[in-house]
Amino acid sequence: MDLFEKNAARRAPLADRMRPRNLDEFIGQEHIVGRGRLLRRAIETDSLTSSIFFGPPGCGKTTLAYVIAHQTGARFEKLNAVSSGVKEVRAVIDEAEKNLAMYGVSTYLLLDECHRWNKTQSDSILPALEKGILRFIGSTTENPMVSMTAAVVSRCRLFQFYPLAVGDVKKAMRAALEDKERGLGSYRVDFDEDAFEHIARTSNGDARCALNAVELAVLTTPPEDGVIHIDAAVAGESVQKKVINVDDQQFYDMLSAFCKSLRGGDSDAAVAWFARLVYAGVDPRVICRRLIAHASEDIGLANPQAMLQAVAAAEALELIGMPEARLPITQAIIFLCESPKSNSVVKAVVSAFADAESIPDQPVPVHLRDTSFAGADKLGHGKGYKYPHDYPGHVVAQEYMPPSVKGRVYYEPGELGSEAKIRQNHIAAGKIRQEE
Repeated sequence: MDLFEKNAARRAPLADRMRPRNLDEFIGQEHIVGRGRLLRRAIETDSLTSSIFFGPPGCGKTTLAYVIAHQTGARFEKLNAVSSGVKEVRAVIDEAEKNLAMYGVSTYLLLDECHRWNKTQSDSILPALEKGILRFIGSTTENPMVSMTAAVVSRCRLFQFYPLAVGDVKKAMRAALEDKERGLGSYRVDFDEDAFEHIARTSNGDARCALNAVELAVLTTPPEDGVIHIDAAVAGESVQKKVINVDDQQFYDMLSAFCKSLRGGDSDAAVAWFARLVYAGVDPRVICRRLIAHASEDIGLANPQAMLQAVAAAEALELIGMPEARLPITQAIIFLCESPKSNSVVKAVVSAFADAESIPDQPVPVHLRDTSFAGADKLGHGKGYKYPHDYPGHVVAQEYMPPSVKGRVYYEPGELGSEAKIRQNHIAAGKIRQEE
């Protein structure tokens, strides 16, 4: 590295200077790069094939590609899909082919924003992937199954990255504050705990955002007696978000209030708690998971569309990310609040699992046993079974319950929404006694 490169490196943003240089320095994504995981093993043995890394900004996609570049014996080329076209790709392929033929050295091509390539650009790389001339690493914030051509995706292994946990973001911040060579370790910095927590949480799992905020706070705050003091006010200015005190207990209290507002059908309150949770830095996937759970727990078959709305909101979050996903999530919140309520599903599953755990089992009745294998008829399997489609209404009365819990009733439909009709059917079938 010459003098000019060293000066450029020193002037680079903190997040860029603090990029991990090896897997031991890499933070987060334990599900794919943790000890013994497939991706980590492939990197350590220099056997990684063409791959696509996809996930939200600042979660380590490009950083991991640089780690691969440092740890592998292969050549490493980097392009950006926004500014690079077919001409640049062909130049990389030609050079890669020469190095592979002459020296036996493989070439990795990291393509940032790979979802921005059109079909022609994508097709230009296919022969090199098929022949093994290039090891392609695509990096994108979009879902490649939706945003990229199927031909490229089918030739790559997909690795999904998730927003960093708050603890991981804090780890990256501490490393930057302590590192004297690449970080801010040469400064005497006193971070208030609530200020440190605020930056970590409001970064929304984006380490780049958090490190940029830390750097801005440190470089713009004048020292007093040689010490730079970062309080909540400075932290709030650095990330351009007001400080909301959300420790673990406050988080669970707010989440509890959100869930109770859903159950109580108060749309305004549920949306208000949703906004405060997200603004405070809570991962919106937490909200989506609660919506899906509540769609069954508090609504169930009273309005089956509630589950579709909740799952659609979660999928929208993965496809378009925040802040755009606030709209479909809010739509789902309001839909669940305004839906008729029923807890019959949760009562049914709790009772059924309690019996499964506590009541000794008995053999499956003969007429319900498997008949798909040769000789099943000789064992009497299926004898006496009535095929429902042979009967009027495609329904026939016969015993289906496990013998040990015969006569038990787990699902008792409510009287609201779609369950009202189900309840009438159960009354007509004698499963529920008609109330006087």
